[in-house]
Amino acid sequence: MSELVGFESWALLAGDSPTSRTEWAAVVGAWSEPHRRYHDLAHLAAVLGLVGELAGTADDPDAVRLAAWYHDIAYDPERTDNEEVSAARARAGLRGLVPDARIDEVERLVLLTAGHDPEPDDANGAVLCDADLAVLAGPPDAYAAYASAVREEYGHLSDEEFTAGRIAVLEHLLALPALYRTPEAARLWADRAAANLTVELTLLRRRAASGPATPPSAAG
Repeated sequence: MSELVGFESWALLAGDSPTSRTEWAAVVGAWSEPHRRYHDLAHLAAVLGLVGELAGTADDPDAVRLAAWYHDIAYDPERTDNEEVSAARARAGLRGLVPDARIDEVERLVLLTAGHDPEPDDANGAVLCDADLAVLAGPPDAYAAYASAVREEYGHLSDEEFTAGRIAVLEHLLALPALYRTPEAARLWADRAAANLTVELTLLRRRAASGPATPPSAAG
C-alpha cells in the first residue's frame, strides 16, 4: 500500500485515536472493493499526491486532502448519486475527528466532484478537481488504460448504453469553462487532456453512428 494512503498520512489530518484508526480502515476498505478497476486505492493515492503538489494554491489544504480521501468512497456504477453518498459518508466519518467547519468544507468539495466545475474564486475546489482530472492528461497509452478500466467498471451496461453515457461525460468535460483551474495544471495538462478527450470522443461517436439505428431506451 502506498504511504500516501497509509495511516500516518491519514493521522496528520484526523489524529491518532481509536476512532480515527477505525475510520481510516473503513475508508481504505471501501476503496479496496473488488468491483473497482479505476476508482481504487491507486487512484486515491494519485489524487492525494497531486493535491500535495497543487496545495500551495488552496485556502485549506487539509480540507482538500480529506476531501480527496472521501471523494469516491462510495462508488457504485449502477447509481447516479455516488458523490452525494460520499459526501454524507465524509460527514458521518469525520464527526468528532476534525472541526465542524472543516467537515462542512470537505462535504462541499466532495459534492463538487460530480461536475468538476468550481467557481473562479474557489481555490480549494480548483485543487481537488484538477487532481481528480489529472488522469485525462496522461500519455496516450495511460489514457487508454484509464478508459478501458472505466469500461470494466460499467460492465453491466451494453456497448450502446456505455457509449452513449461516455459521450455525454466527455462532452460535459470539453464544455467546461476550463478543464483545469490552477495555473500550474492548466499550463502542464490542458492541451494534452483536450487532445485525449477529443480522440476518445471521436472514436465513440463513430462507434455510435455505426451502431443500431435506435439505441436502447436505457441509454439516455
